[in-house]
Amino acid sequence: METASPTLASLPCPRHMSVMADRAGKTAIIRAEVEGNLLQLLAGGRERLEALVRLIDEAQVDLRLLYYMFSGDVAGEAVRNALVRAAKRGVAVNLLVDGFGCGSTEPGFLDELKEAGGHFCIFHSSYGRRYLIRNHQKMAIADSKRALVGGANINLQYLVDDDEDRWRDLWLSVDGPAIVDLAKYFDAIEGWTRRRKPRIRDLRRIITSHSRGKGKVSWRFSGPMRRHNPWPAQIVSDIGNASRLDIIAAYFAPSNAMLRRIGSVVGRGGVARVVTAAKSDNTATIAAARFTYGRLLKRRVKIYEYQPSKLHTKLYITDDIVHLGSSNFDFRSLYLNLEMMLRVDDPGFAAAMHSYVDGEVADSLEITPAFHRSRATLWRKAKWAAAHFLVTTMDYTVTRRVNFGLEGL
Repeated sequence: METASPTLASLPCPRHMSVMADRAGKTAIIRAEVEGNLLQLLAGGRERLEALVRLIDEAQVDLRLLYYMFSGDVAGEAVRNALVRAAKRGVAVNLLVDGFGCGSTEPGFLDELKEAGGHFCIFHSSYGRRYLIRNHQKMAIADSKRALVGGANINLQYLVDDDEDRWRDLWLSVDGPAIVDLAKYFDAIEGWTRRRKPRIRDLRRIITSHSRGKGKVSWRFSGPMRRHNPWPAQIVSDIGNASRLDIIAAYFAPSNAMLRRIGSVVGRGGVARVVTAAKSDNTATIAAARFTYGRLLKRRVKIYEYQPSKLHTKLYITDDIVHLGSSNFDFRSLYLNLEMMLRVDDPGFAAAMHSYVDGEVADSLEITPAFHRSRATLWRKAKWAAAHFLVTTMDYTVTRRVNFGLEGL
């Protein structure tokens, strides 16, 4: 018999505790308390949905939700209905979604929320240089005290554990003082979105001013800015000082300079592991990642492709520092999309998350130099190069339509 996921309040909470389930369980319980913030990893799809509905149902004052995708399926209905209940009991509900990510959602799906007194707005990119910007962030905030952050969308494939089309992903439950800054950031982004003529320069100021640099638990945001982009600058700095690097990135197509930085960890005598996707709804992104393998393998970086399901995780660990949130490790997420990442500087939490990566590696195929050479035919290398060009220059909605055929990659 299945039991509901335990609530944070029902579990004992020493400062650090991590309990890895056996791999057959497919989930892990990882919790920590850092600077008064209670953190719990949500690796299972069902527990994410339950946690989100519970967060909404327990809100007393206000709710702020921002999601790239909010689908009108069974999972989306459960979340929408919870928001309607909250609005009817007097909770101030504010929902922000991305117009591109929600492009397949029925236009009237959220009308019931509006009728109940809730508010929602849609992030729409205009034509011109703003057209390619996506609000790719995912967060749910209750009463400026508790939040769920990570990479999973409001869509059934991200919120189940047994569907053959499911996505492997992560959310982190955060309960504590760090949420005040995240709520202020949400208000600033929502206010900018509601402006009649929002300016890019104002958006950049919001991203910079709300990327808090102090403390063991801090927020880093990124957006359409090549210079002084807070999260990319932070991860570059952290990788540059790391002797141990773990990356799980569903979409992995960084620049040559970033590939050299990853390789430099091994060059300094350290260890670097990269876990990326073997399955996806966008085969161009898989091919683009494989284009980078040769350079990484020459630098003795360990590479793995996750096997059980489609991969959507965004997790980066440098020594004792964990980055978890919405950002992929490719050009679009690093330099164009609006993204959010939580940076946790804590040895106990990082050790537990390194162990989590060990479990994902156990479920992955190692790409050895010999295996990569055997797979890298001239035709495949041409495909990988073409896919890398497309992924680094075009939107995913375009590259998804390019069917490379997974068996030919």
